[in-house]
Amino acid sequence: MTKYIAFQGELGAYGHEACNSAHPEMTPLPCKTFDDVIAAVRSGHADLAALPVENSTYGRVADIHRLLPESDLHIVGEIFTRVRISLMALPGVPLQDIKKVRAHLVLLPQAKSFLQKHNIAAEAAADSAGAAAELAVSGDRSSGVLASELAAQAYGLNVLASNIEDYGHNTTRFLIMSRTPDHSRRSDRTMMTTFVFQVRNIPAALYKAMGGFATNGVNMTKLESYMVGGSFTATQFYADIEGHPEDDNVKLALEELDYFTDSIHILGVYPTDRSRD
Repeated sequence: MTKYIAFQGELGAYGHEACNSAHPEMTPLPCKTFDDVIAAVRSGHADLAALPVENSTYGRVADIHRLLPESDLHIVGEIFTRVRISLMALPGVPLQDIKKVRAHLVLLPQAKSFLQKHNIAAEAAADSAGAAAELAVSGDRSSGVLASELAAQAYGLNVLASNIEDYGHNTTRFLIMSRTPDHSRRSDRTMMTTFVFQVRNIPAALYKAMGGFATNGVNMTKLESYMVGGSFTATQFYADIEGHPEDDNVKLALEELDYFTDSIHILGVYPTDRSRD
């Protein structure tokens, strides 16, 4: 029986790459929006989802922190995907014939040096993989697309240049989501626990809440705040910590956190991606 893993975007998107890396045995299922990705898993049309949560260049992915606690899904893994940019065009078109490229707005500045060197104009597109799909049927022999090499394979385009990004560190972290949690797993890799919480309305509540992680030797790798419910006073925090909730030091830290918070919601317990090592 075919199993599906949903992602946002068209075939050939970087989310597609994340799906292939995380679960090559599953069939990627493209979805228009993040909400559609979540709905696909909740309805059973997909077994898992790959959702981008942060990028090493641009930081937090918009809306994801709001969507995760409301999704009724659980984090069961993570995968880091390098954003490698390829220039692609219709078969038989040489590089010197390319006058313009299209790509998502965030990709264009990352290939600025290459585009300037070859005197190629840049035009923003809603989606890089979608731009590749459009180019494949356009017959336009003077235009190219900046996208992943997977997009060229998906739409029968020819890669004219690979790895043309100005810097080699751009990486997106994807979370693998499931309908059911799995807190029982252990791994030879570090375990990660992700949760959201709201602090009580008392002086220095956040400072006091964080003290339990320091005194118990729990490494917090991420802490971000965002407003909820349209209120400027109701702040929710998103956190990643190293360790499993059943580890003695993590258990003590979470107990201390609970004393200073109105709510704690564990989103997932999962092994870290090997890229963290």
